[in-house]
Amino acid sequence: MSNFQGKVALITGAGGGIGKAIAVAFAKAGAKIVAVDLKEEFLVKVTEAVKAEGAEVIGVAGNVADYESVKNVYAKATEAFGKVDIAVNNAGVVGIGSIEEITPEEWDRVLGINAKGVFVCTKVAVENMKPNKSGAIINTASIAGKMGMSHLSHYVASKFAVIGFTNSIAKEVATTGITVNAICPGIIGTGMWRGEGGIADRWKMEGETEEQSWERNKVNLIPQGVDQSPEDIAEAVLFIAGAKHITGQAIAVDGGMTM
Repeated sequence: MSNFQGKVALITGAGGGIGKAIAVAFAKAGAKIVAVDLKEEFLVKVTEAVKAEGAEVIGVAGNVADYESVKNVYAKATEAFGKVDIAVNNAGVVGIGSIEEITPEEWDRVLGINAKGVFVCTKVAVENMKPNKSGAIINTASIAGKMGMSHLSHYVASKFAVIGFTNSIAKEVATTGITVNAICPGIIGTGMWRGEGGIADRWKMEGETEEQSWERNKVNLIPQGVDQSPEDIAEAVLFIAGAKHITGQAIAVDGGMTM
């Protein structure tokens, strides 16, 4: 694992499972943490977890889809730590529904956070990193950014957008010392996959329980046969952040699902 001593990592959506795992992993590797989330109560939990690792941390509430809000987040990060070296644009929302069920408002909600939020956060990150002639930007996409999935068309569209946008910005800033990559988490047994109304529930065959559907789809979809964890995703994010010559990539952590 890379040593991030003296580095400052800013993670949006830090209160969620993946975001919290990324923040804790960077803390363990010596980084100072700027934890960003929309909800203050989520920030309390992640900052406590980071402090438990002995790392410096600030929690900042911010709306990733609002340019002025994100600029304010970076201003507070710079005030506290002097710079931002690594930006993990992880905040996102899930949407599940058939084409008949998805309303124009729901489409706008999912694309407005997942796609526009990554655009806004990347824009502000580049503005802050360019003068330093270095930086690493990692945008959270998904395996849903590499393959279509039924009942997830708006979510899939948002994640395809993240990957295409990441490729484009990586080319724009390739000579500035900034790397831009996407991480594509696979199937994690929480959130949109499990529980009533989740994907496993939606994809049930006749007579199946949600649990049976989960086990069947997990084995059928993932060559390794096991789901991924937030810590798996964090491990890959740290690797990408420390790799100076990996840029413009969309790296899947999915047990071989999209190979």
